[in-house]
Amino acid sequence: MLSGPAKLAATTSLVKKLTQDLTSANLLPHERDSALEELKIYGRDPHNADPIFTREGIEMLTRHAFDSPSSTTSRNALRCLCNALLLKKECRQLFVDLGYEAKVCDKLKNDNYDDEFLVSRVIFLTTYDTDTKLEQLIDKYHLADSVIKNLERHAKHTSDDRRSVTDPMPDLALTETLKLLFNITHHCKQRTSSFTQSIPHIVTILCNGSFQVDKPLDPPTGPLVNALLNLDLSIEDIQSSLYPPAKPTALSDRLISLLEKSSARYQDEELDSTVTALIGVIQAVHRHAPQDVQISIRGKLLPTEADRKEILGRSGSLPSWLLKNSTNPVASKLRSMVSELLFDLSDQNPSKFVENVGYGFASGFLYNKNISMPQNASETLINDTGRSSRPVNPVTGQFLDLEKTSDVPEMTEAEKEREAEKLFVLFQRLQANGIISVENPVRTAVEEGRFEELPDDYKEDVD
Repeated sequence: MLSGPAKLAATTSLVKKLTQDLTSANLLPHERDSALEELKIYGRDPHNADPIFTREGIEMLTRHAFDSPSSTTSRNALRCLCNALLLKKECRQLFVDLGYEAKVCDKLKNDNYDDEFLVSRVIFLTTYDTDTKLEQLIDKYHLADSVIKNLERHAKHTSDDRRSVTDPMPDLALTETLKLLFNITHHCKQRTSSFTQSIPHIVTILCNGSFQVDKPLDPPTGPLVNALLNLDLSIEDIQSSLYPPAKPTALSDRLISLLEKSSARYQDEELDSTVTALIGVIQAVHRHAPQDVQISIRGKLLPTEADRKEILGRSGSLPSWLLKNSTNPVASKLRSMVSELLFDLSDQNPSKFVENVGYGFASGFLYNKNISMPQNASETLINDTGRSSRPVNPVTGQFLDLEKTSDVPEMTEAEKEREAEKLFVLFQRLQANGIISVENPVRTAVEEGRFEELPDDYKEDVD
């Protein structure tokens, strides 16, 4: 493998030869493809490969990719182009300026996984750091139609028992299409409705697909979930896909299964980037679901009677994992999304929210949302089937009859007085140092007659 000046010389020669070939066609097909293959290898590292990343180099690759009658030459050039757009962001605008939108979108219509993979990646990369007009790609060049058609093909492939499990290209192409769909619906929200008909295909793949992944949300599973995040799941036409009459909970069960597996596989620092979208999709599926599906989701995600045998959030269940992550200081995005989900599962009712998760977990969320804390939340467990007569601690959510009682004896009056004196001195010092500016609570208690100083000869009654 060449490096340094030798690599630069070889790259310069290849770019020059392939550029001349565009006008004179002086290379045989196998020579052209061999040159592009060699250039691809050099282009994996931009050091000493400068000619590839110039305007001339990008134009040469683009013309071979989209003007060549040979599918092999086209794909070889596309691989080089993908590497260039990935490694050097300035090359993306160079590509957009060439005006190949029509040919790019037209090539995405090919019924070929290699073309789908490569062209989807090219468009995906141009959604960053360019002035590409996504609305025009959708309205004029029918990009949404091509994406939907490709997802339909993947849905049929997923349901085909004869499909090959050794060929990686279908799953790779699917992942690139889903990433492209997510980015377009994120950056071009005004055209999100153009992709509504992709929802049934995504759901089919998500529920029926069997993918060899190391972690639950590895591609293509994670991108399948992410693709649903920006789409409108309230559209009437797609309700039967989200909640099929034969098994209305098929999608919600699949999503919750992924969440349960994810809770055991991802570390705190991974949660924001991997699991947050899954929580958001579960929230959307619940929000638009029929009542029986909502009851099913709540039964799996809200604390159960088994969880209330101890303080909420301390068991090993999925509801406890959600509660613990609603206060996770490391995963701020997930923390917020989990609280939103639990509030939705409580019908956005503050009292029911407190009853479901306890004051401890509810208070911070309600405060941040400027929602008044309910003062008279019931101390009995509420669920979808009615009210239980078994009382719970409204702060911890634990059944009162299972709370552990303290073995520490109650303080004597003299001990209480000493602790009050310590508190008084502490507040005096904090005020003197300017750390706080509130009234000393012990002084206030004395002035209001709620604090009685014991005489020196006081003796506590002892039974």
